[in-house]
Amino acid sequence: MRCTNVLGTRYRFRNRHKIPTNRPLIIVSNHQSMYDIPPIVWHMRKYHPKFVSKKELGKGIPSVSYNLRHGGSVLIDRKDGKQAIMEIGKLGSYIEKHNRSAVIFPEGTRSRDGNPKSFRPTGLKMLLKKSPSSLIVPITINNSWKMLRFGKFPMGLGAFITHDVHEPIENKGNIDELIAKLEAVISAGVKLDS
Repeated sequence: MRCTNVLGTRYRFRNRHKIPTNRPLIIVSNHQSMYDIPPIVWHMRKYHPKFVSKKELGKGIPSVSYNLRHGGSVLIDRKDGKQAIMEIGKLGSYIEKHNRSAVIFPEGTRSRDGNPKSFRPTGLKMLLKKSPSSLIVPITINNSWKMLRFGKFPMGLGAFITHDVHEPIENKGNIDELIAKLEAVISAGVKLDS
């Protein structure tokens, strides 16, 4: 994160909620770029976040790929739905047993212009079922897409990337209604003019 300050990038991570450390968490967020992830890793570190990530990120990125492969995250093949669901299920069972947190971006792929995409709920449903005692933590991310608006090079200048943690939600009730509520809360926090 600090390396990108050279480009005029600023970060704000706002969490006004007391989130317990003695139970599993499912962190649900919109997805705009790979710059969504380091602030979550840093600011949520006491919750030991594990990520649902595409398998392509498991190779070729120094430090990141190693951590994804060996740090408890799951690498899914987006072309193999059965494999993806099984891996997400294993992650849900792991966080339930060890009081860790799982981070999932239910849009499935990043938004290249900041506009939120519709949730693809299958993976999130699996996490919710496999970790019934988890607390759900919705986060809205803004402006990280501006870092990659021209592709990987040149990087965008002067982005103000924000992460806003919304009020946590209990994993109870109708699962479809719960996911619809999460999507509404997260999408409502997206600011396209900032």
